Amino acid sequence: MQRLFVVFSLLAACLAGAGPVFADEGMWTFDNFPSAAVASAYGVTIDKAWLDHVRLSAVRLTSGCSAAAVSGGGLVMTNHHCVVDCVQALSTSARDLVKDGFLTDGPAEERKCPGMQAEILVGITDVTDRVKPDAAVTAGRGRARDNAQAAVERDGCPDAARYRCQVIAFYRGGQYELYRYRIYDDVRLVFAPEFAMAFFGGDPDNFNFPRYDLDVSFLRLYEDGQPAATPDHLTWNPAAPRAGEPVFVAGNPGATERLLTVAQLETQRDVALPVAQLQRSELRGRMLQYMAQGPEQKRLAAAPLFGVENSFKVYSGRQITLGDAAFMDIKRRDEAALKRRVMNSASLRAEIGDPWSKIADAQAAYANLYLPYRQLEAGAGSLSELFVYARTLVRAAAERARPPGDRLPEYSDARLPLIRKDLLDDRPVDPELERLYLVFWLSKTREYLTADDPDAKALLGKESPEALAARLVEGSRLADPAVRRALWDGGQAAIAASDDPMIRFVRATDERARRVRGMWELQVAAPSDTATQRVAAARFAVYGRSTYPDATFSLRLTYGKVAGWTERGRAVDPYTRLAGLYERATGDDPYRLPPRWLAARERLDGATVLDLTTTNDIIGGNSGSPLINARGQVVGAVFDGNIHSVGGDYGYDGARNRTIAVSTAAISEALDKVYGRKQLLAELAGK
Repeated sequence: MQRLFVVFSLLAACLAGAGPVFADEGMWTFDNFPSAAVASAYGVTIDKAWLDHVRLSAVRLTSGCSAAAVSGGGLVMTNHHCVVDCVQALSTSARDLVKDGFLTDGPAEERKCPGMQAEILVGITDVTDRVKPDAAVTAGRGRARDNAQAAVERDGCPDAARYRCQVIAFYRGGQYELYRYRIYDDVRLVFAPEFAMAFFGGDPDNFNFPRYDLDVSFLRLYEDGQPAATPDHLTWNPAAPRAGEPVFVAGNPGATERLLTVAQLETQRDVALPVAQLQRSELRGRMLQYMAQGPEQKRLAAAPLFGVENSFKVYSGRQITLGDAAFMDIKRRDEAALKRRVMNSASLRAEIGDPWSKIADAQAAYANLYLPYRQLEAGAGSLSELFVYARTLVRAAAERARPPGDRLPEYSDARLPLIRKDLLDDRPVDPELERLYLVFWLSKTREYLTADDPDAKALLGKESPEALAARLVEGSRLADPAVRRALWDGGQAAIAASDDPMIRFVRATDERARRVRGMWELQVAAPSDTATQRVAAARFAVYGRSTYPDATFSLRLTYGKVAGWTERGRAVDPYTRLAGLYERATGDDPYRLPPRWLAARERLDGATVLDLTTTNDIIGGNSGSPLINARGQVVGAVFDGNIHSVGGDYGYDGARNRTIAVSTAAISEALDKVYGRKQLLAELAGK
């Protein structure tokens, strides 16, 4: 892994929420896009018709990625790493589709991705007055808000089979909007390249540039068993954009924390990130050890290892960001400036008070509760699918029996259909990996909470982590979707009667997890949330909607241009080309080319742009987002950022933050000359 160089001296003028936004910064909502600024900077017109067309072409995948419709027949483009779990689920020991790729010659060969749902945003409504009444700042406001949100979501989407509604908080609670999505719960895999080509360069090249990845895949949306009609879709442009050309990214950035207070950032730096990174590092080591046992173990763990390594690198960058004294000084200055604006206004001072002190006070409770909350609730089970199935079934049965206003927010009526789909879709579960994940979680819980802790004792009883994990995995039948369906349909009676050891384990321990969650919500989340809304109100009063809200895995649009950057005095070109791919290949992992690519070398145009960098402001969740030119045509698929973008969770550095995309030029060249997908190319061309 290359050294992470993160410089933040340029952030002083452009941290989100600190004042006006500059350069190409901003993850803008579609109902507040700065078209005038874009026209001034790039001389292009982005009007409502353009915005509506792009919005209705953009796709959100419930797997945590973005995508876009690229034909009228439901064809959707995204990244390979966004569908690798699907490819893995469709693979067998005899047919490794992750290694060899997945090719089809028509809809009859397309296969359903278990657990995947696609969503297209069809409506945006401001519901702030309904969700955030004046009394919302009093005690109990969290439950009142949750109940109001659930009611708005229920009223907004009476046709739950076709639409899903989600109330989203923007500006840390300063504004609430209802996003109405058209849902597609039948999503099928159309094309996926070999893992070695999609992730060429592996972890060493991840978050670095130059890159030589064909990180793209195609899905298709189905409705009533037939390919769905998607009249709003992006036109395919098989030419790479020029250097300096304005480009746009429409996608769903997962989460940023650019509006956190200094006290909250310090807690992330000193409490949360160190523990999380230590655990990721150890889990990565255990997974690598497991993979070394043989080819089948390597096949099974390849996809989850990618996720763990990717997260480890992301959060390493965040640690470096928060450990940068200059960056933290900037955050302190900006926070002090906002406080002064509040204190210098009698009306704001009376309305806002001093929420920063309230947030600072809550950090002591955060530090005290973080370990039990992480181990028993937020990170319980590690990556175990069987544990997730059991907890979902146990909690869903209990929550569905309660009135909607008394449920945990994630079990609202609007969310239940997606929970049910994710639970009941068939996917393979590997017992060996399940044991690895559970042993890791149980041993870390005992280690971090100590063996004398009552909650650790309740989890393990007299058993070792190894013995308990083996008993739970070997005896559980939850890998069978028919068993899960019977438990879901049977509700509380079926859960109470179940002798499945994983169900019984969760039933016996879930009250402790709920208790810790309740303490966290009461002592950390609720006071921080209330105070944060006051900080958001202060920002709103001072800056209004001239700034963009933090990312919330909701649809955003960013603007920028094709550009490289300067790294330690060296200009980094914004393009890599197919010829460079072969120069970089060594024949050994992670620089080993698949056989198809070796055979196709002479047929390919080596000058074709493979990957490119732009100044667009993105974060995790933007994976799979379309890169769009000013004419509304798709010219690439976003799959990564450079190493400087990792600090984008806390701020944007326009001089060096870069988005990385695979070009449509390379995708077209590969589909034609490497994979021979003539029918897919014709569909992309609109023929």
